[in-house]
Amino acid sequence: MLLLDRETVQRVYPVSAAIPVMAEAMRRYSGGRAAQPLRTIVRPPHETGLLGSMPGHVAGEEHAGFGVKVMALKPENPARGLDLHIGMVIVFDPDTARPVGLLDAGAVTAVRTAAVSAVATDALARPDAGDLAVLGSGTQARSHLRAMREVRELRRVRVWSRTDAHAYAYRDWAAAELGIEVEVTAGPREAVTGADLVCTTTGSTVPLLDAVDLAPGTHVNAVGSSFPDQRELTAEAVARAELFVDSRESALAESGDIRAALDHGLAPPEHLRAELGEVLLGRHPGRSGPDAVTVYKSLGLGVQDIMSGFAAVEAARSQGLGTTFHLD
Repeated sequence: MLLLDRETVQRVYPVSAAIPVMAEAMRRYSGGRAAQPLRTIVRPPHETGLLGSMPGHVAGEEHAGFGVKVMALKPENPARGLDLHIGMVIVFDPDTARPVGLLDAGAVTAVRTAAVSAVATDALARPDAGDLAVLGSGTQARSHLRAMREVRELRRVRVWSRTDAHAYAYRDWAAAELGIEVEVTAGPREAVTGADLVCTTTGSTVPLLDAVDLAPGTHVNAVGSSFPDQRELTAEAVARAELFVDSRESALAESGDIRAALDHGLAPPEHLRAELGEVLLGRHPGRSGPDAVTVYKSLGLGVQDIMSGFAAVEAARSQGLGTTFHLD
């Protein structure tokens, strides 16, 4: 088995490499070539954190087989200087079922989530979209800036964070690491005013954006709120938009953004236009026109982690990286 720590995953599996792998992951999922249940979440009543598991199987000629992601979430970790999400991705040899890779799940999640948003942006955003607003300033906010510049030419970038110091740290990081100038804004509405590309990465429990905040033609990657008790968009914003998701089953069961629109009677289940994979397979045309507001609601799928795990292990082997160890 090959052990890939955070730094190794980041080195062998950058977002530029992950984008085509994630496009194929979405095609396989919507094409019926991936088997996975809904996430299992363990949230004890007197525990601040939770444990989630995402097992599955992916069919195909490459990056295929059984795999699972197991991740614990501890809200206190950022204040300790630790990651909010701690866990691992394990992938198994498709022939023998022996484990072939054990990877840092935080690093995998960071890159695969942003890569799928890049795939969605390329498929759903206007070709000239490039005025980017990022809500949030953490790991996903950083990985999404890397990903967005892979698929669109960015003319302007603005960021909002609930903590001003974090927003300014994000600005400084973008300038130093990516050579991108980022403007810090006072609030979510100020960040998205005039933007045609928005990435929400906050995990907020209360809506940050309303329908009136989104200009005609805007594309939104709604990433941060991935549980039923989290929301980044109002029900009215979801109802106004042309809505696309990674998985119908996951979105209807797990997305607080979508559940609120359904519960308020503003958006029936058929308001959900298509899965991203269906757009990539040519089964749905995507956005209806240049003035449409499109939203891609990302929950995250096991197929994304599994294919990322296989791809990263393959890349590490080819580069002679990672630590080999045996269980027997």
